[in-house]
Amino acid sequence: MQNQNNIFDTPIEYIKGVGPQRGESLKKELKLFTLNDLIGYFPFRYIDRTKFYTTQEISDELPFVQLKGYIKSFQTLGEGNAKRMSAIFKDESGSVELVWFKGLKWIEKTYFVNTPYIVFGKASKFGTKFNIVHPEIEVFSPENVSLLGSLQPVYNSTELLKNRGLDSRGISKIIKSALAMLPQKMEETLSIEVLERLKFVDRLFAIQQIHFPTNVENLKKSEFRLKFEELFFLQLNILRNKVIRNHTIHGHIFEKVGNYFNSFYHNYLPFELTNAQKRVIKEIRSDTITGKQMNRLLQGDVGSGKTVVALLCMLLAKDNGAQSCLMAPTEILAQQHYNSLSELINKMDLKISLLTGSTKKKEKNQILEQLQAGEIDFIIGTHALIEDPVIFKNLGLVVIDEQHRFGVAQRAALWKKNIKPPHVLVMTATPIPRTLAMTLYGDLDVSIIDELPPGRKPIKTVHYYESKRLALIKFLKDEIAKGRQIYIVYPLIKESEAMDYADLEAGFEAVCRDFPLPNYKVSIVHGKMKPKDKDYEMQQFVEGKTNIMVATTVIEVGVNVPNASVMVIESTERFGLSQLHQLRGRVGRGAEQSYCILMTGFKLSHEARVRIETMCNTNDGFEISEVDLKLRGPGDIDGTQQSGILDMKIADLAKDQPILKLAREFAIEILDKDSTLTSPDNLPILKAYKRLYQGKALWSKIS
Repeated sequence: MQNQNNIFDTPIEYIKGVGPQRGESLKKELKLFTLNDLIGYFPFRYIDRTKFYTTQEISDELPFVQLKGYIKSFQTLGEGNAKRMSAIFKDESGSVELVWFKGLKWIEKTYFVNTPYIVFGKASKFGTKFNIVHPEIEVFSPENVSLLGSLQPVYNSTELLKNRGLDSRGISKIIKSALAMLPQKMEETLSIEVLERLKFVDRLFAIQQIHFPTNVENLKKSEFRLKFEELFFLQLNILRNKVIRNHTIHGHIFEKVGNYFNSFYHNYLPFELTNAQKRVIKEIRSDTITGKQMNRLLQGDVGSGKTVVALLCMLLAKDNGAQSCLMAPTEILAQQHYNSLSELINKMDLKISLLTGSTKKKEKNQILEQLQAGEIDFIIGTHALIEDPVIFKNLGLVVIDEQHRFGVAQRAALWKKNIKPPHVLVMTATPIPRTLAMTLYGDLDVSIIDELPPGRKPIKTVHYYESKRLALIKFLKDEIAKGRQIYIVYPLIKESEAMDYADLEAGFEAVCRDFPLPNYKVSIVHGKMKPKDKDYEMQQFVEGKTNIMVATTVIEVGVNVPNASVMVIESTERFGLSQLHQLRGRVGRGAEQSYCILMTGFKLSHEARVRIETMCNTNDGFEISEVDLKLRGPGDIDGTQQSGILDMKIADLAKDQPILKLAREFAIEILDKDSTLTSPDNLPILKAYKRLYQGKALWSKIS
């Protein structure tokens, strides 16, 4: 078996057809270093070369056509850069023109009239006739029909690789060479029991067929096997780390619910908790009494009451002699948390502080001293909390809000601020599709607040085309007359984009024209403003001194104005679903009916229409997140790129949910019976697992 491993570790430059130059390009462009990496570089689609068309059957709808016939004549046309070669290709039903703009001398020497050929390419209509530009041509023979008459793999390439002759076809050739080097029997990565129960093809067959399938049935069997394997090891790693953490990492024991928790709950809680909030608090209470370190993900839509749940947990920590910290991704959000928590506990004997990058040096030094001495009970902050000078006396609970905006290493730094690891509560108002939650946070226990506080009315969402602009202005004026406030958001996607900045400026000017002084007052907020100016404008709106806030997506997180009843989103088609849902969550925070108005032009892509229809049909963030996953794929969902675990070779989290569920079930079953994977039957799994994950930081132990 040692010899087999040596083969798989063969440097890529030693594979036939690669060499030093191409090898360097493959390492740089595709991160392919060995034979094992190369055979694991799977096609992203296949071209069906099993079917032959006649020239009469050619149509615009066909992505490719494959023909068999003869070249009847060649002709060179044009001069200079416009020079091209044309050939008439005939079969029994008619003819089609073949055209080349490059390599004309090579074409003349290579192809001949009246020789039977197989022609393959994309047919384009030119006037009333079809032509095929730069077709693939092979001599028609029984061997070539057999070779070409299959599902041909298509591989992703890059411009640099194409210049080195490694387009999809070039990659296909070197993979064929790599497969020829494989032993007749490959080591298995799964146990015999798993292979038999799921009736899997063996690994060598799966690898060969995924690259060069002999038929559709074999391709499906191989895809199923390899997708399961990828998702199985992903889940095994996540769940195994959870097992390790539960057995080896001991957390604070919050053994009592004391005076602070009870006093706040009975005397200062401003509203009745929802049943969902009560359920989540019980789940957290159960975690913190066991002696294990809690790692819990708290999901809940905007306005569902996650912050109050976090505060009650912080009070529980205080009752048991521990400090708490809450880390938010922006200063605005940290300030908001600090203000709302300070207001909730202002009649209690508790010390709460705020630490951000803007905290003055003198105040910061004082906070650091008090924190280390244990004089501060709760500290709210941004990334400033993870800096080295921040030392706690006894950190018992870490709350991380909108956690997907932090890198894993940043969370790890906070996790290590205590000798005994603190309990971790990770909160997000960005609903995470179930498949992503299983993958990104599969080792965390999940709590969901799935009901809004009583008295909240669902936000009404409508779609207006630009032609309804006058009706919109009248509606907004009516709302302002009732004493309500309005958000108008423009899609400043990147702050460097002059075009988008102009959108905001033009929008602000238009709003000022439509809503003139002195009856209407307008604020403007965008990311290019100085923090001080931005905070001033936001404060004016929060205090009701301005009626309208014209803004970019900087207000997506961090503004809580219960009196704001309307969210107008301009150029809605330029926003993602998740972002639209977050923006809508800025209204609907009071008892009054709130509205979200989606403004667009008339030209909308299919995806934009789906996004808009979804927003109008539902307020359910989890339903929206599932649609978003299907539209965009997992790699584009906010904040998931950093995880590194979504860099899938063959599985697709949006499409392969049943396989993910199956893989997770098998991983749980195997770890329940054999948590160390050392039983003889599981040794192939253990060996493959070590090869995949040895030396990688176990970030999932952190959160």
